[in-house]
Amino acid sequence: MTVLTGLLLIMGFVLIQKAVRRKDRKKYAITQTVIEKNRLNEYMMEKVVLSTEAGKDIRIFHQEKLMEEYGDNMTSGWRNAAKQLAGNGAKWDGIQGFLSACIGGIVYLYIAICAYVGEIAAGSVVRYAGAIQQLIQALTDLMSAWTRLHRNRAVMEEYLAYLDLKDVKKKGTIPVEKRRDGKFLIEFRNVSFRYPGTEKYVLKGMNVTLEIGERMALVGPNGSGKTTFIKLLCRLYDPTEGSILLNGVDIRKYDYQEYMQLFSVVFQDFQIFPFALGEYVAGSGQVERERAMDAIRRGGLEELLGKMPEGLNTMLNRDFSDQGVEISGGEAQKLAMARAIYKNAPFVILDEPTAALDPVAENEIYTRFHEIIGSKTALFISHRLSACRFSKEILVFENGNIIERGSHEELSEKPGLYRQMWQAQARYYQ
Repeated sequence: MTVLTGLLLIMGFVLIQKAVRRKDRKKYAITQTVIEKNRLNEYMMEKVVLSTEAGKDIRIFHQEKLMEEYGDNMTSGWRNAAKQLAGNGAKWDGIQGFLSACIGGIVYLYIAICAYVGEIAAGSVVRYAGAIQQLIQALTDLMSAWTRLHRNRAVMEEYLAYLDLKDVKKKGTIPVEKRRDGKFLIEFRNVSFRYPGTEKYVLKGMNVTLEIGERMALVGPNGSGKTTFIKLLCRLYDPTEGSILLNGVDIRKYDYQEYMQLFSVVFQDFQIFPFALGEYVAGSGQVERERAMDAIRRGGLEELLGKMPEGLNTMLNRDFSDQGVEISGGEAQKLAMARAIYKNAPFVILDEPTAALDPVAENEIYTRFHEIIGSKTALFISHRLSACRFSKEILVFENGNIIERGSHEELSEKPGLYRQMWQAQARYYQ
């Protein structure tokens, strides 16, 4: 009798364990089928539906219905998964509950029979029953913990696989040469590049040598490779083919963090983070006040600073503070320039630095360009060719390569793409 009861209890525990494992495996499988849709749904809610920037477009162009349709499509998968999860939980929880009840019944029946035949005293029934129930509960908790361990291992597999990924970006150890004159020799040697996941080359077989130390402009049609050229120079990407040399050394051999310190960049899609004004300009919680004030002045933001109730401690935007100050697109662009000035790097790279500025502010920027940049090397991308007259040299991009280079006077006098673009713009001002 005792052996039979023990076997029944063991069998019951095994069946409960299998039920729990099957429930969790099914739950994980259901969740995996909708996880990508759920990520997309969260992104859409955060970046579009709840975005103040997107709100005006949604209302003006009556896109509420369209947003609802997209929302329904994205959440339908999760709703179906929720139903499956509920059904899966009810099924296996019911089986687990039934098996636990059977085990409890077997225990009480065994104790009752033992008391009936006189193997244990009647007064000991409650004590034995309680002890065995505690044992059953402890074993059940142990099995549940073991199951959670396996479940968490499965959930962590993707994260652990991510941590095991090898760093594809080569990081060298050579220190970057410190030059007081700010002059660097940069060479693109047979450089080709295509973005990950595509077969189309953005740059193809580029060979160009740049003696940096002056003002240089990059111009050309949209998609001609100007911004990609800058990203490769800054090592945000590495070339697909070929190499980039700085003072004769492949930039991949330099210490990565030290090399990155060479560049202050204002991209077209720069971000205004909801930090305090001084923290944003400094890029740090430790703000050198005089240095930050100088960068703000050179960036043309004295008027904005005057509107800040707490000066450099005023929060930008209202994400984290009701007292935060909302800034205009032009002010944001000047603020990004002030951040680049504060960094005090040898290279200052500006991608469409005046795109959001009015004509008066744009003229002020270019009139004070030397004061703003100081003695630094300046590379800037611009579609307003009048700005190129401030540059010593102009590089003209087309189809992923440099097809012309020279001063504004030289390029505007000879047939070519630059002259064509210059005349197309100039005729509207004549």
